[in-house]
Amino acid sequence: MIIAAISDIHGNHDALKAVLADIARSGAERIACLGDVVGYGAEPRQCIAAVRDAAAWTVAGNHDYGAVGRLDLEFFNANARRAIEWTAGQLAPDERRWLSALPSARQGDDDGCDLVAVHSTPFHPEDWHYILSIDEAEYQFERFTRHLCLVGHSHQPVFWQLSPAGECSVVGREYLRLEPGRRYIINAGSVGQPRDGDPRACYALCDSGRQEIVIRRVEYDIGAAQKKILRAGLPPRLAERLAYGA
Repeated sequence: MIIAAISDIHGNHDALKAVLADIARSGAERIACLGDVVGYGAEPRQCIAAVRDAAAWTVAGNHDYGAVGRLDLEFFNANARRAIEWTAGQLAPDERRWLSALPSARQGDDDGCDLVAVHSTPFHPEDWHYILSIDEAEYQFERFTRHLCLVGHSHQPVFWQLSPAGECSVVGREYLRLEPGRRYIINAGSVGQPRDGDPRACYALCDSGRQEIVIRRVEYDIGAAQKKILRAGLPPRLAERLAYGA
């Protein structure tokens, strides 16, 4: 089974279209969405429609819940809060129901992988914590038992590994060969707002047959996405950062 893991689309339909086109060429058999379909970008409805059509399953991100009142907006910075409030005003009732009903986690092995998928962390996913350090990754490994955990949220692709001896480490950011007896947390990066210095759209391709994971980067029309953000009256910073992957 080849699964394409997409995350943090954030209303950037230009990036999402480019990623879906790349996935169609990649040989992926299934698409999994790790949340934050909306927020920041100017085309939340188009992104919801595309994800509903393409993804086999989707888990909720904090911006998804924020846009439908399931998360207090005091937890967001000023630009994010303004974008969520704007997004909430764009959504149709059916779109609101879909976002509100998204689960915070999914787990199982029906995809040929023994995995758990969340937006933030496998332990208490609705606390919306980040995995940014060895200590944080180690803490999370202690609280789930699956072989593989897929996450997003930080907008930065990274692969964490727990060895059979219990040692936690970063083992890559672009390519990973899965090894027996080891467990992994895989951050798929961000489709719509990368924050690792590379402005190209980003997603993860997980191949259970080859036992490998590859981060794929996709060029898209950043200028078009920026113009839409500015025309919508959203904070200019949300447009500017797209050009720098920041």
